Amino acid sequence: MAHDAALEAHEQHERAEEAVHAHDPFVSRVSITIAVLALFAATTSSLENLEAGAAITSSSEAVLAQDKATDAWGEYQADSLKRHIYGIAADQGGSNAGRYRDTSAKEQASQKQIQAEAKADEGERDKLLKVSRTHEGRHHWLTGAATLLEIAIAICTVAIITRRRLFWISSIGLGLMGLVLFAGAYLA
Repeated sequence: MAHDAALEAHEQHERAEEAVHAHDPFVSRVSITIAVLALFAATTSSLENLEAGAAITSSSEAVLAQDKATDAWGEYQADSLKRHIYGIAADQGGSNAGRYRDTSAKEQASQKQIQAEAKADEGERDKLLKVSRTHEGRHHWLTGAATLLEIAIAICTVAIITRRRLFWISSIGLGLMGLVLFAGAYLA
């Protein structure tokens, strides 16, 4: 079964709301903490998924750009062979030597354009790979942030059950660490 952080956070929030009705100030504060952590966890998980999708999309587009470059280089090599064959035929002399020389020159001119296209496609590939790596890096940071936020929510629940302030303070600390990782995803 797939992990649904938003659903889990909602369930934790409902449990916390039930505890609030008991009118215990400690439980109320911890419940509010759970709600805030759940909000950050849901946001982080959503952004994590978006970054993963963007990394995959950019990587796929880079593969397509590489395919275009490979095709262009193949055409470049084929034209190179034709140019050499026409050059050899022109060197042999005969009534078609002039025509072969002209065809060889045309092949050489088209090769320059094809070479430029191939290099442009390779440049596009490199740009897309860099974008993909950026999104992938953000995804990893956000995965860590979401994990810490979810653990913080769980520890808050333990704080409600045990009525121990140390668990609550620990969950706040983990939540703050999660937020630091969240920020690191976009600042790194």
